[in-house]
Amino acid sequence: QVQLVESGGGLVQPGGSLRLSCATSGFTFNQYNMAWFRQASGKEREFVAAVSRDSTGFMYGDSVKDRFTISTDNAENTVYLHLNSLKLEDTAVYYCAADQYRFRKKASQYGHWGQGAQVTVSS
Repeated sequence: QVQLVESGGGLVQPGGSLRLSCATSGFTFNQYNMAWFRQASGKEREFVAAVSRDSTGFMYGDSVKDRFTISTDNAENTVYLHLNSLKLEDTAVYYCAADQYRFRKKASQYGHWGQGAQVTVSS
């Protein structure tokens, strides 16, 4: 059974940093494309970042490019999202997603999801 569990969310001041983790189980980690999405209250789910299953391809949403970084640890079967220079508009629930075949920016293309981690940016 595929499981994705996010952690590391919290309250941070503007300009601060956080690291989100997504621990995975139930599948062969290096055979899946991994992604992060976010959803702010009252808004649609938004693509944040993705890494291909062979770790050679990376994609970022325009609003987070040059501030956020996605990385993986194959030994720990974990994908990370490093959030830097946080802004008020980065406040959202952040979701980890996985799919064995698709490496896209659309949420509908991912077959497996975590429960989400709240990130709140506030002074």
